[in-house]
Amino acid sequence: MKTALLLVEIQNDYFPNGRMPIEKSTYVAAKGKQLLQAYRARGWPVIHVQHISTRPNDTYFLPCTKGAEFHPDFQPTKGEIIVKKHYPNSFRDTTLLNVLNKLQINHLSICGMMTHNAIDATAKAAYDNGFLCTVLHDACATKDLHFNDTIIPAQNVHHSFLAALEPIYASVLNTDTFLQMISVRSSSGVAATA
Repeated sequence: MKTALLLVEIQNDYFPNGRMPIEKSTYVAAKGKQLLQAYRARGWPVIHVQHISTRPNDTYFLPCTKGAEFHPDFQPTKGEIIVKKHYPNSFRDTTLLNVLNKLQINHLSICGMMTHNAIDATAKAAYDNGFLCTVLHDACATKDLHFNDTIIPAQNVHHSFLAALEPIYASVLNTDTFLQMISVRSSSGVAATA
């Protein structure tokens, strides 16, 4: 099994002082950074997914703005792939599927923003395209949602969408457990994960 790390929308607008700050973005970035360092240390593929807004009424991830840029801790390095998207699903009208097929990837480790939107849509599309997926729940975050006159707290949104992904669409693990798994497998010569 060959794995790649998919970092979804870890962009400045989701952090404090951005146009759409979301709950726990700083904590999630720290967990995502651990994953990124582990993949880089092993020379495993890393793919950065960048959302660029194109709808007329969008207020964040606007083209050519600081907010649309990757967070400073997630700047792509040489050899890492950037996939630009305009929809929640990272596969829709992008090069992602071709990139994964070219690299012969069959497992994706997914983290980033937002659980109820891009993470959910991307994990389901990955599954539909035949990939095994692991979603790192503590390396993903979302925001409060509103339905009619009810505010649904971000944590409830996060947990509900993760519960719906597991077990059909993805394994849902915390970062520490996942890093232990890949340490054991890479030390035994196995280049993949869950």
